[in-house]
Amino acid sequence: MNTLSREELEQRVKRIRLVLSDNDGVFTDNGVYFSERGEEMKRYSIRDGMGVERLRTCGVDTGIMTGEFSPNLKKRAEKLGIELLYLGVKDKLAKLEDVLFETGLQLQELAYIGDDINDLEVMEAISAEGVTACPGDATDFVRPVAHYTCSACGGNGAFREFAEWIVRQKQL
Repeated sequence: MNTLSREELEQRVKRIRLVLSDNDGVFTDNGVYFSERGEEMKRYSIRDGMGVERLRTCGVDTGIMTGEFSPNLKKRAEKLGIELLYLGVKDKLAKLEDVLFETGLQLQELAYIGDDINDLEVMEAISAEGVTACPGDATDFVRPVAHYTCSACGGNGAFREFAEWIVRQKQL
């Protein structure tokens, strides 16, 4: 686990204005389902969607950064009012620079939740000044970089848990 003093972590959380998230393994359970017609489907937790709304109530936006191109994810993001949706991202660290430029935010105003090796570089960059997290079933690649490890697994409330933790810290 990424170790910071409790006070430093609390100060970092208070600065958060944007939570970026991976999709598969955070918003989904990493499972892929196929219809009889061969259409790919993924399962999303309604609770995680409420986490997006809870963050919004305390002035924190949510963005999703994923390597996939998914019409279903695009629909889910629209339903949740997530405007910062980055599909087909092969280099998340390079995309982070674009996000900072686009939003005018600094690293210290960002949080990121990811679950696997493709999230590692962006989590390392954000962990230097911002806040990072991982679902309870995240791989061992990202666990050491996470400031917060959820008890909930991806697609089963991990995003909501992280969101509620941020909301509580901001209200202190």
